[in-house]
Amino acid sequence: MNYVFSAVDLAYLTPFFILAGSGMLLALAEAFLRGNSQARLVTLTVGGCVAAAVSAIVLYRMMEPGETRTLFYGMLVADRFGYFFVVLTAAITAGTALISARHQEEHEWTEGAMHGTLLLASSGMAMMVMAGDLVTIFLGIETMSLAVYVLTALRRNSLRSSEAAMKYFLMGAFATGFLLYGIALIYGATGATDLASIRVALAQSPPAGLVVVGMYLLIVSLAFKVAAVPFHMWAPDAYEGAPTPITGFMAAAVKASAFAVLLRLFGDVFANENLAGGYMGWASPLVVIAALTMTVGNLAALRQENIKRMLAYSSISHAGFLLVGVVATGLSEPGTAMVADARAGVLYYLVGYGVTTLGAFGVASWIGSRGRERALVDDWAGLASQYPGAALAMAVFMLSLGGMPPTAGFFGKFYIFKAAMAVQDQQLIWLVVLGVVNSAISIYYYLRVVMAMYFRDAIDQFKPLSGGAYVFVMAVCALVVLEMGLMPEFWLRLAGGL
Repeated sequence: MNYVFSAVDLAYLTPFFILAGSGMLLALAEAFLRGNSQARLVTLTVGGCVAAAVSAIVLYRMMEPGETRTLFYGMLVADRFGYFFVVLTAAITAGTALISARHQEEHEWTEGAMHGTLLLASSGMAMMVMAGDLVTIFLGIETMSLAVYVLTALRRNSLRSSEAAMKYFLMGAFATGFLLYGIALIYGATGATDLASIRVALAQSPPAGLVVVGMYLLIVSLAFKVAAVPFHMWAPDAYEGAPTPITGFMAAAVKASAFAVLLRLFGDVFANENLAGGYMGWASPLVVIAALTMTVGNLAALRQENIKRMLAYSSISHAGFLLVGVVATGLSEPGTAMVADARAGVLYYLVGYGVTTLGAFGVASWIGSRGRERALVDDWAGLASQYPGAALAMAVFMLSLGGMPPTAGFFGKFYIFKAAMAVQDQQLIWLVVLGVVNSAISIYYYLRVVMAMYFRDAIDQFKPLSGGAYVFVMAVCALVVLEMGLMPEFWLRLAGGL
């Protein structure tokens, strides 16, 4: 590869440097701050996220659609796709920091290191979405994962939190093994780890058995990160045991960055007909995983009384819907409008899902006071009579997760199903039918929360956490969800212009 390093390359990595640098500084900041250090740490965290997002937006606008700039000998790439996800993950990280401060104080898990760890996790996500090499993908995933393991265990006085982090860590270690073995096999077959060279090698020769097995191992590893069935076992316990704001971060940001990697690999590098189609192609196993993920996630959510576990299984089912879009992207004719439509549908869905999930866990964090976390659906009874604004926001989030118009969730599923139908592949057609059935099933458990808030009497007086940050996050998330549902053209055009 003919590559000459330029100082300009560093400018294209400004968002990553801001997140990583801010994370390292904040990891040390608590030792030097006095007085109301939590407020200052939150301000610095949000400031770092805003700076990273603004720089990513500037770089996004500087680049043309489809333009790619190779950085550091192909280890990283600068393109609109990567900057899109940097902005999304930075926004979710900022929202998480805002709703964490009062929750930490109320539930006595105050850890100044949380803010630095949060930004370091985001820097790992930035590395993942801008990766141009399988090794960089591995480094990004591990940077993100190690930070999220720590975030899960931050409630040191909670045995459930420690247990959740241990389960997450052990399952993550197995997933790392699959990832590295898959990378090794693909390197053995193609002689390269950078994505551009792998794409060229696979286009010039028929896929070898090593490539097929390597792709399957990569699917296993990434399926763990998005909590797809049957690699989902860690998710309910980890989501329930982690502090509620961190659970929202895991469900939104971690899932978004993992799907960005899936799209880079299986929507581009491994998207040729010989690799995706046929009885040995990756599309058929991924279709089965998508079908199982949608169905198992929904059926398990029906039985949950704990709202965090319900949202965990809901997150699993949403991974299934998103996998439909990934398969549609990989099976579409390369370079056609179908590829752009399928990928735009996945990106639109991820934005809507991320904002909705952050808002839902924000409401769950806000109403849970010390000793009364309102963990069960029944505990939400009568919220509308005492706090109608919060109940309205939560209703919007539940309806969006269920795919009801006019919300972002409705159009997210619509665009993904539309793209899948356009491919005219038999296995995708029945997968869309199954997706529609699962969408209808999911309405039941989402409406349980709405019914409890609006149509049942309160058991006791709600004592939500104080602070304008919660109101700001809930209001912004609810407005964005509705705006995406009422005027989806802007977001679809943004996602399609990469």
